Amino acid sequence: MTSQRTLVIGDIHSGLRALKDLMIRAKITPDDTLIFLGDYIDAWSDAVETIDYLIRLRDSHNCIFLRGNHDELCYEWLTQGRDNPTWFQHGGKATAESYAKSDAQTKQLHISFYESLENYHLDDNNKLFLHAGFTHLKGIEHEYFTKSFYWDRTLWELALSLNPNLSQNHEHYPQRLVHYEEIFIGHTPVTRMGKTTPQKAANVWNIDTGAAFKGPLTALDVHTKEFWQSDPVHSYYPGEKGRN
Repeated sequence: MTSQRTLVIGDIHSGLRALKDLMIRAKITPDDTLIFLGDYIDAWSDAVETIDYLIRLRDSHNCIFLRGNHDELCYEWLTQGRDNPTWFQHGGKATAESYAKSDAQTKQLHISFYESLENYHLDDNNKLFLHAGFTHLKGIEHEYFTKSFYWDRTLWELALSLNPNLSQNHEHYPQRLVHYEEIFIGHTPVTRMGKTTPQKAANVWNIDTGAAFKGPLTALDVHTKEFWQSDPVHSYYPGEKGRN
């Protein structure tokens, strides 16, 4: 019987070798729908190669690519040519060095890819996917600041701080969380909590398992919650520092 899974994949951070390994371990086929949570670059040395791979993957698989804050920073650098010291310190240096070896045609193709990224995806089962979070109490359609979709950390902080015994019907239950069946995010590595597997708080799933640092890259089956992981991404890039 043909498998038709929906898999959500955490922040890659130029870890192409880990992504290729993960594709094999999860036995991903063109029948699967792949939802990528953003932050495709910044950390390891394969920035250009990672975007090239994702562009090719889009031609053979059903892919949904969301926008991460690092993708937006890289896009601004490619299109405006402005140095961003903060970006350089948080993985951008490796990305800039990768693009220094590419040609103008490749850069233009990648600019088009970054422009095509979506801020969020809401599926037919009322499951929401976005890189970071949102702040409006009434949900994503009412969000004033679209950058929140790929910069906000308060959604995850809110979910973590919530009393697990608090009912959704309680007057103090956060209104942000009641609009969606489940919310899937990246952006804030769960390695900050000492974890390397997907973490759930309230109805929010965090799939960023620290690929930019010492953690693995993860793919999670949205429906069954089975997940697959690469080895720690740094082990595929000996001698590199990543974002450590």
